[in-house]
Amino acid sequence: MAATSLAHFITGLPKAELHVHIEGTLEPELMFKLAKRNNIKLGSKEFPFYTVDDVRKAQNFSELEDFLMVYYQGANVLRTEDDFFELAMAYFERAHQDNVRHIEAFFDPQTHTDRDIPYSTVIEGLSRASQEANQRFGMSVSWIHCFLRHLPEEEAMVSLMMAETYMRNPQYGIIGVGLDSSEVGHPPEKFARVFALAKEMGLRLVAHAGEEGPPEYVQQALDILGVHRIDHGNKSLKDTLLTRRLVDEEMTLTVCPLSNLRLKGVLDLKDHPLPIMLKKGLKVTVNSDDPAYFGGYIVENYLALARRGLIDRADCITLACNSFTGSFLSEERKNEFLTQIDDYAAATPSRPMKGRSRKCIARHAFG
Repeated sequence: MAATSLAHFITGLPKAELHVHIEGTLEPELMFKLAKRNNIKLGSKEFPFYTVDDVRKAQNFSELEDFLMVYYQGANVLRTEDDFFELAMAYFERAHQDNVRHIEAFFDPQTHTDRDIPYSTVIEGLSRASQEANQRFGMSVSWIHCFLRHLPEEEAMVSLMMAETYMRNPQYGIIGVGLDSSEVGHPPEKFARVFALAKEMGLRLVAHAGEEGPPEYVQQALDILGVHRIDHGNKSLKDTLLTRRLVDEEMTLTVCPLSNLRLKGVLDLKDHPLPIMLKKGLKVTVNSDDPAYFGGYIVENYLALARRGLIDRADCITLACNSFTGSFLSEERKNEFLTQIDDYAAATPSRPMKGRSRKCIARHAFG
């Protein structure tokens, strides 16, 4: 059997995606298709994009706020249950090409309910798509209801209450709540009460922290919100004690390399902190964040690191293992996926490269 390239190995590697915003998978072609279907005129002083090419050319963002302006304007084309279904299915089909077996995806209800789109319209479309993805691809999908941190906590509380009925019904697949949007100036402690209530409801808790905000935001997410997972977490490396704590607690960090590059978190991918995170023993994963805007889905994120010599085959196996052990799946399902990774790695010979062989099950069983 011929040895495979690292690119081929990465594409076939079973993996989970734990940090993707479904609204951020809205490709420009679909954006304009839905705008036409819903009689929405794109292109204005606030949204100076009149063609698909305009949107693509605008993706050289200088900071998070630049991206969010385009993101929220694009989300405005989502109006009907079928729109949300088509949005999600387009992403699931793309993720299937990258051999993504499990997804825990974010959605931003307030972005839609503030436009008078009923919560039911959003979740019915998304959950219908996740059920079809399971039937067509054998892919498991769960949803994480995110609060927009630039809005008051009272509005997050209203959003949570709006969703409660759907959260208690397993058919919709809502397993947790998250915190996203503009980070700086909106610390996690601002949402202490709504996260406490979500915890009482038995939901999983995650939060964006340490993307642009300081290490203190990561500490607040841990100590005040009580999160089970940190989204991004890059700035944690600035605090030695915090880094050690994250290692000791085996806290999963959902890292998004191409997103960090596009939003100027790093000016050159060769300076991305992920290799340092791995070396320090942090439980990091690779994810696409908002792939329609940041230049790549999950495999492109792996490849961008690999092509710069930042990760090797063994690191890819570790990252894929982490994506499952850091998920909210049952221990039984995690081990099923870890076995799949081990079997795939054993059956896929490699060209000579640096990096020792690793097995997922051993790493999971013994930490």
